[in-house]
Amino acid sequence: MRLLFLILAFAGLSFSQKVKAQNQLTVKVGVFAPIYIDSAFSDNNYKLGNTISKNILPGLDFYNGVMMAIDSLNAEGVHAEVFFYDTKNANEPLQYILEKPELAGLSLIIAFFNTRNEIKPLADFALANKIPLISETYPNDGGIIENPYFVLINPTLKTHANAIYKYLQRTNATNNIVWVKRKGSMEDMIQSYFSENNKKTPALPLRMKTIELVDSFNTADLLTSLDSNRQNTIICGTLNENFSVALIKTISANRDYHVQVIGMPTWDGLKDLTRPELKGVEVIYSSPYNFSRTDKLAVSITNKYRNKFLSRPSDQVFKGYESMYHFTKLAFKHRENLIHNLSDKSFKVFNDFDIQPVKFKKENWQPDYQENRKLYFIKKVDGQIKQVF
Repeated sequence: MRLLFLILAFAGLSFSQKVKAQNQLTVKVGVFAPIYIDSAFSDNNYKLGNTISKNILPGLDFYNGVMMAIDSLNAEGVHAEVFFYDTKNANEPLQYILEKPELAGLSLIIAFFNTRNEIKPLADFALANKIPLISETYPNDGGIIENPYFVLINPTLKTHANAIYKYLQRTNATNNIVWVKRKGSMEDMIQSYFSENNKKTPALPLRMKTIELVDSFNTADLLTSLDSNRQNTIICGTLNENFSVALIKTISANRDYHVQVIGMPTWDGLKDLTRPELKGVEVIYSSPYNFSRTDKLAVSITNKYRNKFLSRPSDQVFKGYESMYHFTKLAFKHRENLIHNLSDKSFKVFNDFDIQPVKFKKENWQPDYQENRKLYFIKKVDGQIKQVF
């Protein structure tokens, strides 16, 4: 039944969605997300049978969250003209979309990226037209420089690493800390961020052991670095999901050791953390998002989504709602000065944002991009989620 309702939502998604203002002061918002509508429909016929591909659901949920926010804005008498674009439409690639005359006069762009090569064309468009571009997801920076209109809600990996280091100094400094890595250039880069913090910190540096494991590591390779008489903190210094899951599974199977695992920010969307064979392990990771799902608005969104789609909304629904509602309201309030007021908390939905300019060279007169520096630390144990800091 859920599939049927998702198909109906899919079929109603045109290449662009416009919510017209009715003789009211308005702003124009462009929303870009990966829907893969071509992979689901041939003409008007749904072609995926009784399933929906996993790559479709995140963007579709984001779209549904955006549409819920539009309903809320209209109910408040806030009118926006919204254009929604499927960045995976094979018939209209991104460069073609950006040439559409309807995009003239945009006040705001909200983007859900899932591939790095889409970031720069949209960021260049935002810079050329002086439109704040809110990037909601990972991958985030895309190598963008000298573009003060590019705004990262999910900070760079380096910012996450710096925050994790400070968190460990505050809470885990006396633990047996073990840095676990796999071979790779990305893993070397992540480790370098922590090494740099260890050299520069004005406080006592963390004492960390480092072990490098292959993907098919033996249990003994890990356990020899743990201390059965102390609290152990393992930092999983890789973005590789299969390696991460194997590491947690090994810890779960060896309960003689008291172990807390610090993960990377990509663990925010790692559904395998709820698998039975990973039970009993305390996992902590950093995230710019903390959706409690228990306040009045979250419950309302959950109920509306469940009534329409017979399912529980994913975090992407809440991200779509928050980005559309929060930044559209800011666009109405600040107009041409939106780019200088992105941290205004007047219209907080779920999360606090602390958006700061980032300059790679201090002498530069403009930021290379802007970045949300507010991060939450989330603990997951057996599927239960709790904010710890």
